[in-house]
Amino acid sequence: MPLNDDRERRLQGLGEMLVNRVQKNRRRLRSWIKREEITCFRLYDRDIPEIPLTIDWYEGRLCVARYEKGEFSPSDEDWVPSVLETVREALGVAPERVYVRSRLRGPGGSRYSKRATDRDFFRVREAGMKFRVNLSDYLDTGLFLDHRTTRKMVGLEAAGKRFLNLFAYTGAFSVYAAAAGAVGTTTVDMSNTYLDWARRNMASNGFDGREHRFVRDDILDALDERRIEGEYDLVVVDPPTVSRSKRMKSDLDIQRDHAWMLSRILEICAPGAVIYFSTNFKKFRFDEAKVKCDRIEEISEKTIPPDFRDRRVHRCWRLGLLDLPNNRR
Repeated sequence: MPLNDDRERRLQGLGEMLVNRVQKNRRRLRSWIKREEITCFRLYDRDIPEIPLTIDWYEGRLCVARYEKGEFSPSDEDWVPSVLETVREALGVAPERVYVRSRLRGPGGSRYSKRATDRDFFRVREAGMKFRVNLSDYLDTGLFLDHRTTRKMVGLEAAGKRFLNLFAYTGAFSVYAAAAGAVGTTTVDMSNTYLDWARRNMASNGFDGREHRFVRDDILDALDERRIEGEYDLVVVDPPTVSRSKRMKSDLDIQRDHAWMLSRILEICAPGAVIYFSTNFKKFRFDEAKVKCDRIEEISEKTIPPDFRDRRVHRCWRLGLLDLPNNRR
């Protein structure tokens, strides 16, 4: 049999395997999707070793990420369209609504890099709230699907609270807090692009009052110089693993810096406050001895939604202060 014919048969077989798994996953998630009012979810999470892809559904669009390991090499560019064509047809998705990006191994840096300039923005819904996403221009879409459950948990605690969102990206946690009845939100990020995105997300959900603040700042420097004003009851901290932006006074390394950073955040927390801290660094080790806090609980497993096969897509902790005066400072 000619080599090309053998390869085509293999690609066809992979496509059929992928369709079967995607349809199986969709059936498994159907009742959960309806119950949770979810319109964006993961259909495929590198389930099959030979097919190192993730496939996310965004209201009739497919967002596909390609990883390094698999049957074909990273330089073998045409295998992904061949395999995806079968899936696209099975799901009834138009070719122009399939977005493919590569997550190939490279040097550490900010996870929110620019990819293109199509400006193909549209809004999606999650739990009755609206979020602006972009599947073409950036490595990430504007809405982290793996933190859907974490957002819900934050919302359940936000009523009547003063909320602080650090490394806020596009402000999804702020939207959840505001929708749940937070008395005020402060959304902090170093990027004007993502702060504007966060403002738009908040405004599209009706949260554009003066009680909702947006602050552009280098967060490590702001914590070091104590520029973040206020006393907060609920905080979300979701930093990148590393960041070497020229706009920062010093590099961020989450393993090296997390204990110092969380200790400084605790200084601006009220008695009874709660901090949600998350990282995507799979080798992360939490140095609890260096963080003076009343309660520290890893809640990672509770925060991974059922559409993610990778149960270590992120790690998450809930830090709590007793509702009493303390000597942590």
